[in-house]
Amino acid sequence: MYDNVCKFLAERFSSDFANWLLNKPIELTELKPTELSLNPIRADSLIFLQSEEIVLHIEFQTSPDEDIPFRMTDYRLRVYRRYPNKEMYQVVIYLKPSNSELVYQNTFELTNLRHQFQIIRLWEEPTTIFMETPGLLPFAVLSRTDNPTETLTQIASIIDDIPNRQRQGDISASTAILSGLKLDQESIQRILRSDIMRESVIYQEIFHEGEIQGEKKGEKKGEQKAIRKIALNMLQNNMNLEDIVKLTGLTLEQIQQISLSLNNQEQSK
Repeated sequence: MYDNVCKFLAERFSSDFANWLLNKPIELTELKPTELSLNPIRADSLIFLQSEEIVLHIEFQTSPDEDIPFRMTDYRLRVYRRYPNKEMYQVVIYLKPSNSELVYQNTFELTNLRHQFQIIRLWEEPTTIFMETPGLLPFAVLSRTDNPTETLTQIASIIDDIPNRQRQGDISASTAILSGLKLDQESIQRILRSDIMRESVIYQEIFHEGEIQGEKKGEKKGEQKAIRKIALNMLQNNMNLEDIVKLTGLTLEQIQQISLSLNNQEQSK
């Protein structure tokens, strides 16, 4: 779920990510993995953005993964095969603190082959970087802050001043979800008071419960039930269908089926 939210932000606020990661105020569009003949290898955690001159490859991780160096190398070669004249910038963004040496590993080496990529450990990044750009606000609580609760309070104030309601909702919901990696649900709910924020907090609670149930039963039924309930909550709050697809990982058809069931329930009352 955290991966989906990060991908959603990178796509929705691509210019903010370009300023942060490339130091260039350029517009980026999404590059579909299918254009690179990519198999669905951890497709939930990565996103490709492109301009006419550069491809930006971002991989979001909540925990260390020893396969990261090989995957980054594999993706680099695939992009080169498809776009040999484009530059490519690759970065792995770790969301949650870890003492593992893997979060420092930024090189893949074989005989006569060496590939290097960038790594960002959010907990080491200055908070000011994220507070100054709307699309990066949801990451501020995960940065190098001495007081995450106070940081979230400041974020809430900034969000309140955003004039565009759609953008305000996108940033608020994403902030609520990502803040769950560092703060308890009660604190998040107290600081972020809007309907979208409350649903986002419930989202984390339900998803976590469903995940535990799935592990205990050795199946994914609990998780799928939780995700469908989350999608239902989002529909009840009139969120855009495409946004629900991005945030939950469900297909548009599945969301439409849930919406139809909701409408039938309301008509039968």
